[in-house]
Amino acid sequence: MKNVLELRQQRAKLVADSRAILDKAELEKRELSGEDETQYQRMDSEIEKLTKDIDKEEKLQTRERELGEQEARNNKPEGGKPEGENRDNPRGTEEYRAAFEKFLRNGANSLSETERRAMQVDSDTGGGYLLTPQQFVDEMLTAMDSDVVIRRHARKFRLTTAGSLGVPTLDTDLSDHEWTPELKTGSLGELLFGKRELTTHRLTKRALISNDLIRKTGGKAETLVRERLQYKNSVAQENAFMTGDGNQKPLGLFTASDKGIGTARDIVTGSATGFTGDGLIDARYSIKEGYVKDPSTRWLFHRDAVKLIRKIKNAVDGQYIWQPGITGGAPDRILEIPYETSDFCPNTYTNGLYAGILGCFKYYWIADALDMQIQRLVELYAETNQTGFICRSEVDGMPVLAEAFTRLKCATS
Repeated sequence: MKNVLELRQQRAKLVADSRAILDKAELEKRELSGEDETQYQRMDSEIEKLTKDIDKEEKLQTRERELGEQEARNNKPEGGKPEGENRDNPRGTEEYRAAFEKFLRNGANSLSETERRAMQVDSDTGGGYLLTPQQFVDEMLTAMDSDVVIRRHARKFRLTTAGSLGVPTLDTDLSDHEWTPELKTGSLGELLFGKRELTTHRLTKRALISNDLIRKTGGKAETLVRERLQYKNSVAQENAFMTGDGNQKPLGLFTASDKGIGTARDIVTGSATGFTGDGLIDARYSIKEGYVKDPSTRWLFHRDAVKLIRKIKNAVDGQYIWQPGITGGAPDRILEIPYETSDFCPNTYTNGLYAGILGCFKYYWIADALDMQIQRLVELYAETNQTGFICRSEVDGMPVLAEAFTRLKCATS
């Protein structure tokens, strides 16, 4: 296991050294020399590598901790049964889980008639879908929280009965209270409430696994399937949470919409090809301080944007606005606010295009339908000695409070 604190300290020293090169050239009112440029680029590459190593190690440690906690809960005795097992829900029992693992390893023909009836949710002619055991769904959603940026900070709901989740909205607020004489009551105001709907949409992905690998894993097939489906689902969800148009999919952060974040919440970066310090400062102070102080508040950029921002200085005091986290667990910051990166954030920096977002992400709501379906495909991939697993799940998401977000867009030249 890598020491994250040491990695952060190494990166902090490189950042300080690279800044010293730029500061010296600026003080001497000259461009970087060839030697300076070579040294700076080398340090820049090392900083990028260390940043990636830190991100990977922290995500891995988080995932290991979550899986360890889940394993402890599953193995903890409570009234003669593992924690998380619900005898009132047959899908929550160890017997159901064992039958599901048996199905993954050897197919539906390996199930007894009793096991088959318990798991079957439609006829063979309807596709023979099988409901996953309760713990499988819980573990998969927990693991996905570590892989998808928005899921880590959004507010999440499980829809187990209702077909949709109503999101109440305050469309028209009261004006402020007024100072009045004793017998006056102030001007008349009216509160108008609206409602938006989160309705889960189907998300389908397919994974292939070698039959030899399934046989040789000795009962670990469920984990292998889960990890592969986890990756496929997380990629699709991340993309939709960023750029989805809300049509049979989530409404993304970078989709201008009156149902989510309208164009009134856009702030110009100050440049037609990137960012300026003044533009980022304008964005920083465009949302209320209460949102800024919330633990879920983050900048969200593509990693290409962070490379540009790292070189920007504050026009007021000449300090760099990007601040590396040095101590263990301390996040990197831009203007004192932590940031996250995602490959699905925009990274084409030109006239009028979106370049990033600052937001209190607990006001991005995600609704998950609990039931998932697994279909096992044997004959289709028989020639390649593989088995296919199709996962069908349902999810929706949208920003529910526009004023908690500020989107950054490039200036128009």
